[in-house]
Order: sequence, then structure tokens, then C-alpha cells
Amino acid sequence: MTPGAPCWVELSTKDPIAARTFYHELFGWRTEPIPVEKAMGYTRLYAGDQLVAGLVGLAKPEQPTAWNISFYSPDVDATAEKITAGGGSLIVPPRDAFDWGRFIVARDPGGAVFCGWQPLTLRGCDVMNEPGALGWVELATRDPKGATEFYPLVFGWSVTIGEMYAQFGLGGRDFGGMMDMADQFPAEVPPYWMPYFAVADVDLSAERAALLGATVTLPPTDVPDGPRLAVLRDPQGAVFGIHVAYPES
Repeated sequence: MTPGAPCWVELSTKDPIAARTFYHELFGWRTEPIPVEKAMGYTRLYAGDQLVAGLVGLAKPEQPTAWNISFYSPDVDATAEKITAGGGSLIVPPRDAFDWGRFIVARDPGGAVFCGWQPLTLRGCDVMNEPGALGWVELATRDPKGATEFYPLVFGWSVTIGEMYAQFGLGGRDFGGMMDMADQFPAEVPPYWMPYFAVADVDLSAERAALLGATVTLPPTDVPDGPRLAVLRDPQGAVFGIHVAYPES
């Protein structure tokens, strides 16, 4: 596992039961609730036998329904110090999650929320970039310059700046990107991180998601020099993307 790389993705939702049904119907995910009262109904999600994500109810009524992305940290306490030194802030300071691992929830200087994960028994996603699994992560921000300074400081990422899009990488391999929200989003939409899940067929998956009650916010689109993708909002309001699975090079 590469330090700084995305390693886990988790849905916090106002209706866990409906969400489990939606994602099972869309991706075929098998659900496995944790039978511990203190876990508050935490559910692990599997594509076949491969652990791919987690799902939990909202911790507070004011918490938004959203997908949350965790980046691997061998030492979240040290990562927390880098975050505050770089101008970010901690929403949840370093904390143990049972014997699963240690985590933080943070906000970057532009306002986007992300997590750090130091694994113990829960190492993270078993597989990436296969149908039904996490394949890409994307930051939408109104402060791209600040993000290109902050994340390399915290996680050691490389940043490749393109005309319309920037890409984040580690060890010569890109794993995510950054979009300038600029005037493309209403002022009330906060900066955010969003996961993309790999699928065999973007068009069929987007169509199925709509039939299941999702909103297609970006119809299936071919990205120049990139995969075919779409962006969806699930029936509870969590935004995520899908893209066609492609083999790792």
C-alpha cells in the first residue's frame, strides 16, 4: 500500500437501508453489517468476495449524505500535523476505530473534506479499478492553486497541470484529478472530493441508476485522452462518478 494513495471509500447516508438496496442493485454489492452495537450499523460492501467500500448512517443530523475518501497514512498523527501546518483543519482529530485502524477527518484550505486512514485489521479496499470497485478520485475546488501546494505537502503527491484539468499521482501513476469549480457551480455548492467507481458499461450503468431513482448529473461522456464516464447522485443525495474499467498499465 502506497502512503498517500486512496485506500478506502465510505458512504455516510441518511437512509442506510435504502442505500444498501440501491448500490446492491446498481453494482451488485453484497452487504455485511458489523454485528457490534458500537459500530452503529456500519456495513462493509463487497464485490464478490472483494471488500470495496463501507456504509454508515449519519453521525449527526446536520452531517451531509456523501461519499468520503480516505488516503493511506502510516501515521495519521503525523499526517494531522502536516494538515494543520499546511493550512488545513481537523474535523475529527486522530481517533481509533475499534481494532480496524486509526483515522482522521480533515478539511483542506479550500474547504473540501477528506480522511486519513492508518490501517490495522481493516487494510482498505481489496481491489481497485475493477467493475464495482473504486477507480479514480476527484477534487472539485475553488482554490486549485492552494490545493496544488497543500496535498503534495501532506501526502507527497505529484501534480500534472493540463489545460482543463490537473492530475494527482504517486510513483509515476496518476490516481486522481482536480477540477476548478470556478463559475461552473452555484455559489452554495461547497468544494468536495468525489469517488469514481469502475463499471463494465457506463451507458448501461447510468441508465440503470436512473431507473433506480438516481439523478444523472453528467450523462455518459467520452473524455479526451481518458475513459468514458458519467456523474450520478444517488436517491439519498450522495454524488459519485462511474467510468469504464480499464486495465492497469
